[in-house]
Amino acid sequence: MRTRLLALLLALGAALAVLGAGPAQAAGYRYWSFWDRDGSSWTYATQGPSTAHPSDGDVVGFRFAVSEDSANAVQPRGSADFAAICAKTPAKSGAKRVALVIDFGTAADAPGGETPPAPRTACAQVGTDATTAEALAAAAPPLRYDANALLCAIAGYPKGGCAEQVSTSGGGKKTPAATATTEPTADKDSGSGPSAGLLGGLAVVVVVGGAAVWQMRRRHRR
Repeated sequence: MRTRLLALLLALGAALAVLGAGPAQAAGYRYWSFWDRDGSSWTYATQGPSTAHPSDGDVVGFRFAVSEDSANAVQPRGSADFAAICAKTPAKSGAKRVALVIDFGTAADAPGGETPPAPRTACAQVGTDATTAEALAAAAPPLRYDANALLCAIAGYPKGGCAEQVSTSGGGKKTPAATATTEPTADKDSGSGPSAGLLGGLAVVVVVGGAAVWQMRRRHRR
């Protein structure tokens, strides 16, 4: 009985050690995020550029950066609005104007050996039924997509890779870890505490260990 109790206590200690250790490193994705602008604020787009149909006068943005997920994605920089971006593009019958803010990000987020171009704005005048992807293709070619139709490059940047997973451990230095073929999910794991699975396992260890101690004391009293 003492041997079983010792084993259970050792398991409890191991679980507590894992609980206190926390995540060894953070991971994110290097990708182009897509945004809608409402007044002076940006909102992460709820659909992809190939299915979104902006209206005349809309402002959309793209930002290349390393982010864990959509909840903490980095927004496009700049404060130019539709009036400023499309000031030199008069309205035209049978067409719409879409203002684009394209932010290529910073050197810290750039793939190895590449330098991000300066942020730019553009006014795309396209057909009334055009998607955001078509407006982007008209304003900032060439675009590059992967086999799953994920947007990988705007105006040829970056030259290679697509939504690469990177590690941000080691003082914030970002290093490639793997290659992803889908855009990061909107569900965010804050990393501030143990997972539900770990807590459940820990609870089982505590309950079983406590039962063993209770049984041992009960036998000694007889």
